[in-house]
Amino acid sequence: MSNDPLVLGIETSCDETGVALARGFGLLHDVVASSVEEHARFGGIVPEVASRAHLEALMPTIEMALQTSRVGLEEVDAVAVTAGPGLIGSLAVGLAAAKALAFALGKPLYGVNHVIGHALVDQLVHGAFDGPVLALVVSGGHSSLLVIDGPVVTELGQTLDDAAGEAFDKVGRLLGLPYPAGPHIDRLARTGNPGWTVFPRALTRRQDLEKHPYDFSFSGLKTAAARWIEAAQDEGRSVPVEDFAACFAEAVADVLTAKTITAARDQGLGTLVIGGGFSANSQLRDKAAERFAAAGLDLRIPPVEFCTDNGAMIAAAGVHALRHGLEPSGLGIGADSSMPLTQLLAT
Repeated sequence: MSNDPLVLGIETSCDETGVALARGFGLLHDVVASSVEEHARFGGIVPEVASRAHLEALMPTIEMALQTSRVGLEEVDAVAVTAGPGLIGSLAVGLAAAKALAFALGKPLYGVNHVIGHALVDQLVHGAFDGPVLALVVSGGHSSLLVIDGPVVTELGQTLDDAAGEAFDKVGRLLGLPYPAGPHIDRLARTGNPGWTVFPRALTRRQDLEKHPYDFSFSGLKTAAARWIEAAQDEGRSVPVEDFAACFAEAVADVLTAKTITAARDQGLGTLVIGGGFSANSQLRDKAAERFAAAGLDLRIPPVEFCTDNGAMIAAAGVHALRHGLEPSGLGIGADSSMPLTQLLAT
């Protein structure tokens, strides 16, 4: 472990300023400064606010990570930074800092893919991937199925409209829950009855599966939930929020896990990784553990602290690139808000 390169990871794709140091797949320290409270009153992320928050927080966060890890900046062997996807202004802040550090230190720069990083961070917890794995990455902006085979990433499916976390936030707003609504719906669902009603499972009918076997759609589910709430309000009925949340969460977890198992069987893969902010959802975790065990599949889910955006996932992606001998990105890379999910590194 001591001979492995020391990688500094910087994450600024949205509203979290994350910095971490990892020596190989051994995490030294991870620091996150969040600006989520600054966005809460707007009911969503405000790009300009996020960019300014990164400018204020980035250098203190880097200094804290170095001090806590008890290493000097000169000891860093490589710098990894999120190049995309994400908010263009937020990405630019992190990239500018990472380029300056890499240039000053004379060390290689790796511009990594934020979404793929959500899966790769599991290697800091459960060890390096032993062969190809199937990764389900679910967050506020992404619901994607990826095959990660060393440095090669293949996209099997994605959301065609709303991502899982996005659907939770929109329905939460209708229920009057604070932003972000995901944790609140999760909490309410734990005491609700998931059999109280049945919400639709999009793209699960036979004709849909033939065309979109691994794709997701949560827009229809969101609309069905919204109509139920509106009808109840028009009729003067109260919404049983615990039962409503449990049924809504059940519908999302059902589709995510069912399609992931189908993809694993079709691709002949026995190891599945779930990552991204929405992977903190307890209904998804419980259903995945139950279904994947029954199917004889090995499930890897990192702890909740590694689910939301953080520097550890970017450091892990940098280590992954180094271990597979990928060429550094170079100082000429730019921020790519729509970076393809098949591209681990920016070039």
